Amino acid sequence: MQVEGSLRQQCINTIKFLAVDGVEKAKSGHPGMPMGCAELTFELFTRHLRYNPRDPKWPNRDRFVLSAGHGSMLLYSMLHLAGYDLPMEELKRFRQIDSKTPGHPESHMTVGVETTTGPLGQGITNAVGMALAGKMLAARFPEQKELFTFRVFGIASDGDLMEGVSHEAASVAGHLGLDNLIFFYDDNHISIDGETEISLSDDAQKRFEAYGWSVQRIDGHNGEQIQKALDVAVSKIGEGRPQLIMARTHIGHGSPNKVDSHNAHGSPLGKEEIALTKKAAGWPEEPTFLIPDAVKKVFADRAAELAADYNAWKKTASSLSGESKSRYDQLLSPAAPSDLLAQLFAKAKELAGKPEATRSLAGKIEQVAAKLCPWLVGGSADLNPSCNTYIEGSPSIQRGKYEGRNIHYGVREHAMASINNGLAVTSGFVPFGSTFLIFSDYMRPAIRLAALSHLQNVFVFTHDSIFLGEDGPTHQPIEQLAALRLIPNLRVVRPADAYECAAAWAFALERKELPTAIVLTRQKLPPLPGTSDPNAVIKGAYRVVDPEDPTMVIVATGSEVHLAVAAAALLEGQRARVISAPCLEAAEDAGVLDAVFGPENLPRVSIEAGRTNEWKAVVGRNGLAIGIDDFGNSAPDKDLAERYGLTPDAVAKRIREWLGKW
Repeated sequence: MQVEGSLRQQCINTIKFLAVDGVEKAKSGHPGMPMGCAELTFELFTRHLRYNPRDPKWPNRDRFVLSAGHGSMLLYSMLHLAGYDLPMEELKRFRQIDSKTPGHPESHMTVGVETTTGPLGQGITNAVGMALAGKMLAARFPEQKELFTFRVFGIASDGDLMEGVSHEAASVAGHLGLDNLIFFYDDNHISIDGETEISLSDDAQKRFEAYGWSVQRIDGHNGEQIQKALDVAVSKIGEGRPQLIMARTHIGHGSPNKVDSHNAHGSPLGKEEIALTKKAAGWPEEPTFLIPDAVKKVFADRAAELAADYNAWKKTASSLSGESKSRYDQLLSPAAPSDLLAQLFAKAKELAGKPEATRSLAGKIEQVAAKLCPWLVGGSADLNPSCNTYIEGSPSIQRGKYEGRNIHYGVREHAMASINNGLAVTSGFVPFGSTFLIFSDYMRPAIRLAALSHLQNVFVFTHDSIFLGEDGPTHQPIEQLAALRLIPNLRVVRPADAYECAAAWAFALERKELPTAIVLTRQKLPPLPGTSDPNAVIKGAYRVVDPEDPTMVIVATGSEVHLAVAAAALLEGQRARVISAPCLEAAEDAGVLDAVFGPENLPRVSIEAGRTNEWKAVVGRNGLAIGIDDFGNSAPDKDLAERYGLTPDAVAKRIREWLGKW
């Protein structure tokens, strides 16, 4: 729809002052960005963005991502005006406890918010994942081309484009030709420290053009230029280039004393400045949160206009039949088969007879999982040969070829995790990404956001301890297991054999709306006794060795379970109950860990080739936590085991000495 003249300006002022009033009422927030981007957002919502507030999860809706999440009142104002279930009371409760308008947008809390943003760089990177999901969905329905045609629009700030993850993701988007991705760059020249020239002098246009994007420059307060730029960007969909519209804007636009000032970034304008700003705009000072009837009608008319697109799409979707209907239902409501665990355990039984690295075992089990779960997609950060996660029988996704399931992220671990969050938040796929455990440090911001946002995302990590060997301390993870376990909602699964690898994949694929990390060895491990009961393994902890009348308990994870079994056999005069805890947090949360430890108040020992801090809480003040509390060493794995006392003889000796003091 086209809105011109004084009515257009009235709409823009409404957007501005809803944000200004919301921030002022909260005495907290960021008014400057919404004031500077109101015109961009108005043109986008009223002329291009396809949405249906009565069906906010419509699969073919266009996505709008406010990567500059500090300007969240802009998004909340637009959602309210557009007719989403975000009532005025929530705008007035901006940044208050339990409101639907938190300080930064959270997708699991607020209807219409597509992804959780605020940590800069994450939103635009998630948007790359959403755009990729759109291409992949469309490729799966070549005979119904109108079924998935959604575009992904967004606004990124200077800060977003400074963050390294956005560089990684922009490179991926250009390489894959994601021309359904259109972003405004809110180029307002202001950061919290002051003018951006104090820290930024690169040429964003040349940089994005080098990534393979098409770039336009406009005045972000010139309605004609905004409209033309959006029209051109949309017309280029199909040409194989993502679109960046560099909009020169002014933070705090319209404020007499705070325009172009970092003082409009992160704090209210204040009552006096608001009065001056409203006066300059010809806007009444009272009532606050004003929405004129004419403005309400503009957005009501836009919703009615969009109903035709929605109804046409519903007609197409309802006409699906046969294999197409089955494929559509499978993708839009991905569910693992009810016997997934049993089928994966059957594969584990085939693999359980000889020593093998869990990265290899998990990779072979993943192939079965991929056949059973066609919505499973993903790849590695340039480490497929090491991580063994490439889905066999499916092509790689490349520019113009999106029907496959394997994504090559290159050496871009952070972007891989963040792009996968974008895939996860888009109906149709459950993504995984794989790399070495040490590089979880590069991915941690995105892993945390997956957990916070309740996204089903699978992180596959290999080379899980010092036993990767000669690469040394730079690649040997020591604190990473403990650090990942600290993230709420994330579950870390460190399997010890084929059966536990099967349970790990089943657990991750059945764990809707929450992320899982699967952590695997490089070195070969022997089979374990007593792990063929899937119901025991899936609970997160179980007894591997369980003698009558035990005298002590040893708990371990991953490769150290084998060490615990071997050391227990060397403890003359002791009858050690050995527990494998492939998912310590799941076992603790369900009360399983205490149950498998047993009612007896027995001495407890833990063994894990990593930091011992967290284990001290498990074994108790008088327990023994065996692990590693420095950064490792560069040497063959057998030499490292000797150096760090992680051989059966060394562990048994240490336990005997400790028991002597019990």
